[in-house]
Amino acid sequence: MYATVHRSTGCLVVDLEPVKHTEFPSIAIGTTQSYKHATKAISKMQSLPGGSMQILCNTVVKEVFDLTGYDRVMAYKFHEDDHGEVIAEITKPGLEPYLGLHYPATYIPQAARVLFMKSKVRIICDCRANSVKTIEAKGLPFDISLSGSTLRAPHSCHLEYMENMNSIASLVMAVVINENREDDDVKPEEPPKGLKSRRLWGLLLCHNESPRYIPFPVRYACEFLAEVFSVHVNNKLLLEKQI
Repeated sequence: MYATVHRSTGCLVVDLEPVKHTEFPSIAIGTTQSYKHATKAISKMQSLPGGSMQILCNTVVKEVFDLTGYDRVMAYKFHEDDHGEVIAEITKPGLEPYLGLHYPATYIPQAARVLFMKSKVRIICDCRANSVKTIEAKGLPFDISLSGSTLRAPHSCHLEYMENMNSIASLVMAVVINENREDDDVKPEEPPKGLKSRRLWGLLLCHNESPRYIPFPVRYACEFLAEVFSVHVNNKLLLEKQI
C-alpha cells in the first residue's frame, strides 16, 4: 500500500491505496521513470526563452500529457473577475478542442478553489463509481475533515458536470502563486516584498473518456512539476509588473 499523510483539525489523516490497483486501468510507469520524466520536464521549462507565458503553458501541458496519458490536458487560467479560460491544450486525435473557451466564475466555485489550494492534486478515477461510506468512531472529541484527502469522494454536482462533459476520469493540479499587493520595487529574481498570501492562478486539468487510475508516485511527480510551473508563472508575472 501507498500511505500518504496530511494534517487535519486535531489529528493526522492517512490515505491508503494499493500499489497495484485492480479496479481501474492504471498507467504502466514506475516510480523511478516518473521522477526522471518530471526532472526532464522541469529542465525543459527552465531552458525556455524568457517572456512567453504561452510557450511555458504549452510546454507543461505537453509534459503532463506525456507523463500521464490522459485523453486531454489543459492549462486553465483564472482572470481578474474570477472567470476561467483554457489557455493551452493538447488532446488525443478526434476530440473536440476546448482551447480558448471561457467559463463563468461559477464554473469552479470559490469553495472548490479553497479545496484545490489545500490538496494541490485531486484525482477522480471513475465519476460513475459508487462512493464508499465513511465510518466514524463514536465518541471522537472533534469532527475530522477530509478536505485535504486526495482520495475523498467528489461532490455530486461535480460528478454530474463530468458526466455531461463525457469526462469519466480526471486529475487536477493547482497552480498557486504569491499574492503580492505592493507592485513597487519588485524584482523578479527576488522574493516579493509585502507578501500577503497565496492565490490560485489556475489549474492543470486532465480529462479521460474512460476510467483511469494514476498511482501515487506519478501524481507526486505531477505535483512537483506543477509547483515548479507555478514558480515560473510567478516570475513571469513579476517581470511583467516590473516592465
